Amino acid sequence: MNILDAVILGVIQGFSEFLPISSTGHLILASYLLNIPPNEFVKSFNIIIQLGAILAVVVLYWRSFLDVEILKRLVVGFIPTGVIGVALYGLVKTYLLGNETVVLVSLALGGVLLIAFEYLHTEREDAVSEVTSITYQQALSIGFFQAIAIVPGVSRSASTILGGLMLGLRRATIVEFSFLLAVPTMVAATTLDLLKNYSSFSAANVTSLIVGFIASFVVALVVIRLFLRYVRTRTFIPFGVYRIVIAVVFYLFVLM
Repeated sequence: MNILDAVILGVIQGFSEFLPISSTGHLILASYLLNIPPNEFVKSFNIIIQLGAILAVVVLYWRSFLDVEILKRLVVGFIPTGVIGVALYGLVKTYLLGNETVVLVSLALGGVLLIAFEYLHTEREDAVSEVTSITYQQALSIGFFQAIAIVPGVSRSASTILGGLMLGLRRATIVEFSFLLAVPTMVAATTLDLLKNYSSFSAANVTSLIVGFIASFVVALVVIRLFLRYVRTRTFIPFGVYRIVIAVVFYLFVLM
């Protein structure tokens, strides 16, 4: 992986992390197009540079992390993902990360679910409108929805947002909670990966990580604000269509 590759992947990560289109899935497909072999460092790179996008959340929402009520809900929401993530870390990194077929199937199925959900879902008048009003049971359930996203291509953002909407949260509320919940989730994922693999990183690897991290951070700062404006007045149907189209096009014109 060269510096240009790191920049490209960092931009893709920052752009896609908080949209319901799967940042990990896009990184895997982009790596395939760039002829970057799915070795252990590349798999770690795809996990670690997510911290750049996560730092953007901390910068924009730092006051939320000083609110004890929000923090308690984040802890509860993180528990399912933390337990399941640690238990399945080896399986996911060995067999799923770097698997283009898994990504394409997940993207396509997720796209169909997004579109179907939008046509079937009606937001209740009493839907939860504040993060601090989310119950602990709802937070825990959202955590289980988030855990589904350990499968590349599913999208952490999509699974938590759809889960939150089904549980009775307003769009803007679950999107904000999804942003915040990404922080402990990705910090834990990155820490786990670093503890297991940092000793094998070369100086060039570290440089690539820094470059990807910075690119991800800068792009995510912009995308987070734009996405929040978008969800207040629009549906996720365009994202569902995009997921299906990118999966079909990639399969027909690249993998075949």
